[in-house]
Amino acid sequence: MNPPESDKQSVKLRVNGQVVERDVPADRTLLRFLREDLGLTGTKCGCEIGECGACTVLINRKPMCSCLVLVAALGDVEILTVEGLAHGENLTDLQETFLDHDAVHCGFCTPGLLMSAEALLQRNLSPTEHQIREAISGNLCRCTGYVQIVEAIQDAAERRRTQHS
Repeated sequence: MNPPESDKQSVKLRVNGQVVERDVPADRTLLRFLREDLGLTGTKCGCEIGECGACTVLINRKPMCSCLVLVAALGDVEILTVEGLAHGENLTDLQETFLDHDAVHCGFCTPGLLMSAEALLQRNLSPTEHQIREAISGNLCRCTGYVQIVEAIQDAAERRRTQHS
């Protein structure tokens, strides 16, 4: 059943660099908005209680579980999803290192892990292993044991340091 029009709120935000304006139900989570309203299904729906990190996106460059954020409560923000990482068909260095290090198994957790790792690398190009593990601690992976993920993030950091020097 659709909510009455009076229960909808107008939102305007930037998603992956594009301005998006929509009327949304007041109780619509950012996760549902991204997946159902915008068709950005790379953001995965895991637990819907903020425990697994599969729905992690960047909101103003900070990793957030989109299942815990009401889209109507967002002001003028920039949202980056996993679809916004790549440039056309070209993967980012981080996405490439995840492939190179076999850090993608079933792939369900990968979008959230990529977003948490991207947030870390945007603020720190020389993270320690501890800092990497702390940055991805909100992202659960049942397949890899995290070793390959940590190695992939370390490799991406090294590639970015090399590009910036």
